[in-house]
Amino acid sequence: MKTGRKISGGKYKKSRKKKKYELGRDVRVVKLKDIKKKSIKTRGGNSKTVLLSSNTINIIDPKTKKSKIVKIKNVIETPSNRFLARQNILNKGAIVETDLGKARITNRPGQEGSVQGILIE
Repeated sequence: MKTGRKISGGKYKKSRKKKKYELGRDVRVVKLKDIKKKSIKTRGGNSKTVLLSSNTINIIDPKTKKSKIVKIKNVIETPSNRFLARQNILNKGAIVETDLGKARITNRPGQEGSVQGILIE
């Protein structure tokens, strides 16, 4: 049977539309380009600064416990989706090549205003 239909062929009708707080937002894809940010409105009259593109990462070295801001050269691998690495899209879990070596992104850049990462040996 077609989706959205009863076994008899009749249509299922929605009881109501989605309310404002149930609506989602468009997916924000963070590209590897010059830094570009945007401010969006959130619930309660607050605002959130989100990242649209970035070419720097705040890396923490696990051995020395010190952080440093370095340039991102390339996206090597993305475990969630291999096609995202080809398009140089930054998301959580992506392995990037930097001036200090390989690093893994540990935050969600589309939700926050920066890219955080940890150095990989």
